[in-house]
Amino acid sequence: MATITLVTGGARSGKSMFAQKHALSYSGDRIFIATAVAIDREMEVRILKHQEERADQFTTVEVPYDLPAAIRQLTGTTRIACVDCLTVWLGNMLYKYENATMVIDKAIDELIDTLQITRCDLVVVTNEVGYGIVPENAMARVFRDYAGTLNRRVAEAADSVYLCVCGIPVPIMKQKR
Repeated sequence: MATITLVTGGARSGKSMFAQKHALSYSGDRIFIATAVAIDREMEVRILKHQEERADQFTTVEVPYDLPAAIRQLTGTTRIACVDCLTVWLGNMLYKYENATMVIDKAIDELIDTLQITRCDLVVVTNEVGYGIVPENAMARVFRDYAGTLNRRVAEAADSVYLCVCGIPVPIMKQKR
């Protein structure tokens, strides 16, 4: 049975490094599902840095919007897939669908359903955005609320959850299956 590992934490906390290291402990086919879109020069640089860090250790699939479909399309030969990251995917969806809550709700439901039937192990990265002050604008509050809900629901579906703090992965839910 496939396992799901959720890795969360703040900005630059070591989430992606930990997730990649976890995935690299697997032999065989490894897929990296990248959700970022290069919307400006800063994002282009970030994406290039992540690509250099992965080098040729993964087959990369860029999926900014239809993440559930990408996970469903993973073949039986894939040993593990690393999804980086859920909050970037959520931001993409909120931007593309201009805050259409029914579309976002459906996409999250579809992702959770897909996680239940995945054929390979997954390590999923997300950002913890709920520790700060209440954002001053409505769009940021919507994003924060959706991110909290998305993270909670994925954690419920996960077999284990890690919180990265200062580069240290702290297990907050160990293997439950």
